[in-house]
Amino acid sequence: MTLSPSALNVRGILLDIEGTTTPIAFVHEVLFPFARARVNDYLASHTTSEQVQRDLVLLREEHAKDVEQQLDPPGLKDSPESIVRYIHWLMDRDRKSTGLKSLQGKLWEQGYRDGTLKASVFRDVPEALERWRRAGLRLAIFSSGSVLAQKLLFAHTTAGDLTGLLEGYFDTTTGPKADPESFRRIASELQLRPQQLLFLSDVSAELDAADAAGMRSVLCVRPGNLPQPATRNRPAIRTFDEIEK
Repeated sequence: MTLSPSALNVRGILLDIEGTTTPIAFVHEVLFPFARARVNDYLASHTTSEQVQRDLVLLREEHAKDVEQQLDPPGLKDSPESIVRYIHWLMDRDRKSTGLKSLQGKLWEQGYRDGTLKASVFRDVPEALERWRRAGLRLAIFSSGSVLAQKLLFAHTTAGDLTGLLEGYFDTTTGPKADPESFRRIASELQLRPQQLLFLSDVSAELDAADAAGMRSVLCVRPGNLPQPATRNRPAIRTFDEIEK
């Protein structure tokens, strides 16, 4: 299947990351273990950082909600050890936590800066981003990872720095990815109508939310992605080559 943004009257493309531009394996087998292994030392050496303290405030608020909802999180005290245990507990559940994602972004920043980390993107992504930009399309990212983590990933890919092709980054501070209102906010921020945006993701619930907001949506079927419920009227692609300029 080949899709044409111009035929759909689309002026911008909104992209998910995990399972869309980037293999799920890179996120789960490289990024997450990297953060998990280093969070204890990072917190110990950044105890006076105001940004880290803000992340910890968010995590404590989330912990209180987990206790209230009887989710049985590990106890959270003032000790660094208990904070790390709770962070690991959230990681084990792949929680889309704003505090956790912000802290992970800071951890990954160290890895990207010192060259330990190099981000993986699917082979068709760099050329597609360039092709779409040449066609005048506006390109933005909507991911549960923090804006910092998003910018770092695209700045340090194996294909080079791709941030010059992207003009917007949105994370969970905009709202949940399964909430149509989040997509309306993004459209407003980009000064486009929802109908002028095409959202690409590997998760049907996110695509449903984009549809409800008035956006166009396309399911990405990449290697390693989880099967998604079939939707009769939603196109699916296996490569960005299927979306023309």
